[in-house]
Amino acid sequence: MIFDQKKRFENFYQAYYRMVFQLCLGFLKGDDEQAKDLTQEVFMQVWNNLEKFREDSSPKTWIYRITVNACLNHLKKQKISSEKIGEVIRDQESAEEINSDENDSVKELYKAMAELSEVDRLITGFLLEEMSHEEIASIMGITEGNLRVKIHRIKQRLKKLINHE
Repeated sequence: MIFDQKKRFENFYQAYYRMVFQLCLGFLKGDDEQAKDLTQEVFMQVWNNLEKFREDSSPKTWIYRITVNACLNHLKKQKISSEKIGEVIRDQESAEEINSDENDSVKELYKAMAELSEVDRLITGFLLEEMSHEEIASIMGITEGNLRVKIHRIKQRLKKLINHE
């Protein structure tokens, strides 16, 4: 039983590590080290709850939910509001927290994402991972129509932020 659980975990880790890391990175505005730590925490939760996973949803959806909850809990523990996070990012010269090998448009996107609400950042992260609208709506607990409206508004907001309007 333990061997099967270990193999199952290894498969999940291999399949979803990048996805989890990218989502954490987006939530933490490009802070690579914190994103790595949070990714590790997510997979610790996956390991600890693997026996409880009933496969009512896909493993991807289950791991996304764990990741989202870990990100939100992390932000709550730090007691930093969305506005404060945005201030921290704006105050950093040349976005030192973002890997230097990333291009300017990615840096601009992370800076703009820092200005969004937690829910909007989450949706943006899902879109960057190229998740289907159906999957995102399921994870968020909203209708696809509501999601499309939110995406439209997020795009408008990001465009204004990136163009410094």
